Amino acid sequence: MVRIALGLEYDGSRFCGWQTQPGACAVQDVLETALSQIAGEAIKVASAGRTDTGVHALAQVVHFDTSAQRPDSAWVRGVNALLPKTVSVHWSREVAPTFHARFSAQGRRYRYLLLNRPMRPGLAAGRVGWFHAPLDIESMQQAARFLIGEHDFSAFRAAECQAKTPIRTLSELTIQRKNDYFILDLRANAFLHHMVRNIVGALVYVGKGKHPANWVQEVLQGRERKFAAPTFAPDGLYLSGVEYAAHWGIPASQEILLEQGLL
Repeated sequence: MVRIALGLEYDGSRFCGWQTQPGACAVQDVLETALSQIAGEAIKVASAGRTDTGVHALAQVVHFDTSAQRPDSAWVRGVNALLPKTVSVHWSREVAPTFHARFSAQGRRYRYLLLNRPMRPGLAAGRVGWFHAPLDIESMQQAARFLIGEHDFSAFRAAECQAKTPIRTLSELTIQRKNDYFILDLRANAFLHHMVRNIVGALVYVGKGKHPANWVQEVLQGRERKFAAPTFAPDGLYLSGVEYAAHWGIPASQEILLEQGLL
């Protein structure tokens, strides 16, 4: 048996999330089906992160075990030939049997693309979040600073979150504006269920003037989900990177370039 790691991207708007479902509507379902055909045996994969319905990935990492001997090109071009057009494998590597896509990860990055204009998106529908009223970026940036560091993020986790602890270390939360788009980049050791979308919702509340920037700190310290903002739409959320120690030999996630058509 050998352990293979793959890097892939997908458009989450076409799936019911990452994790396998009875109706075979998940990204995991189509990937395992394609891998099984190439391997000639049943393949099960483990991922670095379980993205929700409508959430996209630019740099998802998975691993699987197989007795099949195939070149990397089979796990990339061969698998891609069997996948829907909205899923693409980027690379394949044989890794040590102790490597785990989820548990070996040291950090994860997400990007949220938020369209801020009166008109809803057309060409970018399903690929960006949208808010119609003007947002103040300076107040949002001020609010974001309260979330940096190690905190109990109970106020920003979904009720159905299965994480054993709400403690997470958010090492990066930056907000920039490019034309009509707000680009939010987040990095943490791990994320809770709906954590990014709940943070975006809170920052939008601040940006539109519903609350001052320090309200985010009050919500964080209160640890009560019911006092926070609603969960924002999944459309603009991308798993943009997974970080591993160098000795695993996992390719570093490429920086996301806005010029590549995301905006």
